[in-house]
Amino acid sequence: MAEEKLSAAVIKEQLQETHGLCEYAIYVQALIFRLEGNIQESLRLFQMCAFLSPQCADNLKQVARSLFLLGKHKAAIEVYNEAAKLNQKDWEICHNLGVCYIYLKQFDKAQDQLHNALHLNRHDLTYIMLGKIFLLKGDLDKAIEIYKKAVEFSPENTELLTTLGLLYLQLGIYQKAFEHLGNTLTYDPTNYKAILAAGSMMQTHGDFDVALTKYKVVACAVIESPPLWNNIGMCFFGKKKYVAAISCLKRANYLAPLDWKILYNLGLVHLTMQQYASAFHFLSAAINFQPKMGELYMLLAVALTNLEDSENAKRAYEEAVRLDKCNPLVNLNYAVLLYNQGEKRDALAQYQEMEKKVNLLKYSSSLEFDPEMVEVAQKLGAALQVGEALVWTKPVKDPKSKHQTASTSKAAGFQQPLGSNQALGQAMSSAATCRKLSSGAGGTSQLTKPPSLPLEPEPTVEAQPTEASAQTREK
Repeated sequence: MAEEKLSAAVIKEQLQETHGLCEYAIYVQALIFRLEGNIQESLRLFQMCAFLSPQCADNLKQVARSLFLLGKHKAAIEVYNEAAKLNQKDWEICHNLGVCYIYLKQFDKAQDQLHNALHLNRHDLTYIMLGKIFLLKGDLDKAIEIYKKAVEFSPENTELLTTLGLLYLQLGIYQKAFEHLGNTLTYDPTNYKAILAAGSMMQTHGDFDVALTKYKVVACAVIESPPLWNNIGMCFFGKKKYVAAISCLKRANYLAPLDWKILYNLGLVHLTMQQYASAFHFLSAAINFQPKMGELYMLLAVALTNLEDSENAKRAYEEAVRLDKCNPLVNLNYAVLLYNQGEKRDALAQYQEMEKKVNLLKYSSSLEFDPEMVEVAQKLGAALQVGEALVWTKPVKDPKSKHQTASTSKAAGFQQPLGSNQALGQAMSSAATCRKLSSGAGGTSQLTKPPSLPLEPEPTVEAQPTEASAQTREK
């Protein structure tokens, strides 16, 4: 505090002596204002510096920086372009132009500027921003390619290693994911994102106790992490401790009330506990945030069926069928509901559609079909006097895939005699646990979060991009 007062006094004295024309004093005062959060005043002073020395590119860069912090990205781009005319070999200008274009969602221009920055001078942060562009565009393969080059350039950067590991985890390439996450923990044993992701992998393969041990370590570092409590909750769900699961998931929901994955899992757990009104509440909320996901409508239909609202259940199934073109469980459960309502012709149409999807899955993936699901389908087929030729069995290519396939295909088996849809939540919840956990383990969502402005020359600003990118894979 004493040093700040002293520096302010020195700056004031210097400005008085020079009648307010000392460029360096104005520059330092502008930096102090920026650190204090007074961005508008810092912009005014940096503009004074640019007026006093119009040929200084650094002054223009600081003006553009302040404009960026005020959210005026187009104005910042104009000033950066003026600075580029004064210094065409400054990688920071190209980099910052790329970041501004990212915020404006002009990804092609951003990509060009970031490539120019890498051509002038290679930096970790430029690779990170370039990778984020491909993530925002949904091109995981290109993003992985960029991050691999970044890791080759900077093999000890834990953020790059963690992000690359999480991308492999998202694609289901567990060996490479484990390798890169392990390298992260070698350099930084307390890296909570890597620990959370490793715990998610263990949880995906059913090692709930080991995963919970990992999550205890993470809880010491980031106790208020929504993905952490989501994953802990689904670990308890896997251990059939449903009350503890709901408690943890509700804490996650409190920390991230707009996260549809958490709402989805809450709906699944309540379905499992046959608390259908609560399940309806959370699934409806999840649909509001993720209206294009067919599984949500199917689970909502299950809840409505058990709440004896058949008409709305049919509407939910119709929407699920429209959105989900691959999952045979949607058609099977819809067929069961129609059969129970006496609409055998429509039930037969859904059953036949389910058969088509099953045949496609048999030859295009390594999924096994759960015996309970097969039993329900065979009972329904016998009741409809069809389906005798349907072949469900398929050789298992990888024994390690057993956990995933069982959890993915279990849903229809929950039907009570001819499928009252009584406990469908149990089946779907396991699949959702594995699938959602991998994205929430250090995650995804934030893949869509716009990146922060990169490093500027002054060391006091360096922490900002690191802080923003540290949240990259949380949900």
